[in-house]
Amino acid sequence: MSNKVALVTGASSGIGESTALRLKAAGFTVYGAARRTDRMSALATAGVHTLALDITDETSAGNLIDRIVKEQGRIDVLVNNAGYGSYGALEEVSLDEARAQIEVNVFGLAHLTRLVLPHMRAQRSGTIINISSMGGRFATPLGSWYHASKFAVEGLSDALRLEVKRFGIDVVLVEPGSIHTEWGAIAAGKVRGVSGHGPYAEQANAVAKSLENSSQEGARMTSPPSVIANAVTKAATARRPRTRYTVGFGARPLIFLSRLLPDRTFDALIKRASGVPA
Repeated sequence: MSNKVALVTGASSGIGESTALRLKAAGFTVYGAARRTDRMSALATAGVHTLALDITDETSAGNLIDRIVKEQGRIDVLVNNAGYGSYGALEEVSLDEARAQIEVNVFGLAHLTRLVLPHMRAQRSGTIINISSMGGRFATPLGSWYHASKFAVEGLSDALRLEVKRFGIDVVLVEPGSIHTEWGAIAAGKVRGVSGHGPYAEQANAVAKSLENSSQEGARMTSPPSVIANAVTKAATARRPRTRYTVGFGARPLIFLSRLLPDRTFDALIKRASGVPA
């Protein structure tokens, strides 16, 4: 893989950082991009090229791709990992915040993908790996806009796969379960800030507690980011990668149950698991 070039977004921590390091260890030339380059010193030490990227800024994204192509002459793997979770009751989340969630998780991903596709088509090869979530297959309380964004990533990826296969380009979805990162603590803060007081407060505090638990050191019902990094690397190096890699705590059984059980039965299961009162 010494001549293969990979770009990982959201590389400053968690899944993105672990993925960039794993791809580097597998022999890729790796570019790690994030808004805060000061948090990527460990990547730089490991030999990863670290670059600034605001996923919502089209100029920033264009400059990033131009630089990689100028330096390496190609892009073989794009890992669209940048994103966040905005939680709160639909009634209480502002439409500005809802738009921001979609802008980062969907439009930012789509724009960066549009920028790399001409290069992948020209070389007749490439792999686009979109980090979705088990939350792109079923919903949890107070996560309406987050789930809307991840459901959109699922549909976008499925359509794109049909469009670009003829050019030798693979499109892969990675659907993490509960992963031990700072993501849960950030989402918990958002749900408390939006819905921690008022008619949805009881639900919000229960959901926040559940999200915070996933971020605590030694959390039992989570998997480390390395399991996602390993799945991404497997997809990036496979001659014929799978269309979906469902990995991490709870992902496979919960997605299976969401398809097997009647909706109201699954609703009750999810509310119980989230600590939300009936």
